[in-house]
Amino acid sequence: MKRLNTILMSAVLTASSASFADNPKNNPFGLVYGDALTQNISGQVNIHPVTYSLNGLKIAANVYTPANYNPSQKYPAIVIAHPNGGVKEQVSGLYAQKLAEKGYITITADAAYQGASGGEPRNTDQPSHRIEDIHGMADFISQYQGVDAHRIGLLGICGGGGYSLAAAETDKRFKVIATLSMFNSGRVRRNGFMDSQLSTVQQRLKQASDAREEQVSTGKITYIGDTQLTDEQVAKLPFDLYRQGYEYYTKSHAHPNSTAKYTMSSLLDLMRWDATDHIDLINQPLLMMAGDKADTLYMTEDAFKKATGTQDKKLFLIPNATHIETYWKPEYVKQAIDQLTSFYGSKLK
Repeated sequence: MKRLNTILMSAVLTASSASFADNPKNNPFGLVYGDALTQNISGQVNIHPVTYSLNGLKIAANVYTPANYNPSQKYPAIVIAHPNGGVKEQVSGLYAQKLAEKGYITITADAAYQGASGGEPRNTDQPSHRIEDIHGMADFISQYQGVDAHRIGLLGICGGGGYSLAAAETDKRFKVIATLSMFNSGRVRRNGFMDSQLSTVQQRLKQASDAREEQVSTGKITYIGDTQLTDEQVAKLPFDLYRQGYEYYTKSHAHPNSTAKYTMSSLLDLMRWDATDHIDLINQPLLMMAGDKADTLYMTEDAFKKATGTQDKKLFLIPNATHIETYWKPEYVKQAIDQLTSFYGSKLK
């Protein structure tokens, strides 16, 4: 069981052994999702790679502008937070492009310490950083030409969904909040997926503490989540999230900047955090979406129930969809985009 739990933690959400050159969706902007932009054409949706400074770190982001974008006009904007270990060129980019097609200016950025953004040690994964990333995207996009700073929405996907809930608790620049396949990183790192590792909480905290001590005393960084699995091992994983996630991140939508690896010492922060802490502070309209076949659905349902600070909330279940399938399957992406378009359209008038 200990070995299985190690494999599960390693496989969760991302691993990137496949080379970018091998990915059939390779394009000039590094986008690896289906129907991605390959060039900027006047009058159509365009992508604008940008960088900006956040607390002294360089953040790499992509801004998408709608067709016939005119910087002298005012547009609603959507901030999009990517999954744990993911990057802006994957699912968050897909949703950013789709929402730009609906008339929104959108932004998605690589998390600090991850992807193409700055920060050392690499792949540090701490809730405070991820939440600050979301505030930082709002800072940048609110000043972008053509953005109506009074009409900014938020979309968090997977782990980015949990962090988006936390950011929206206090950041009222976000007039509306939506999540897709929300993943409560703190709960899973603490309790294990499906709360399956409750018996080893103290053991894992000791490992994280030892890793931090070693990091301070010797400079050595201990990582977790970088185990490479064979196809046979992947097939034996007990949850769709891990089987399909490994396929998504290492094969069908692999990107060289995307990795499941994160510093062991990050667990000191992750394991004491929870996406539902103070969730009652959210008083903005809230839409939470998940596949009705997703084995992560319990996290969305738990957060939705605890979000008592808003009466304007909706839970939408995508029929027959699993967690990872909401990232890329056209029929499920369309349903999510339809919900988002209606939700944002009515709330960001």
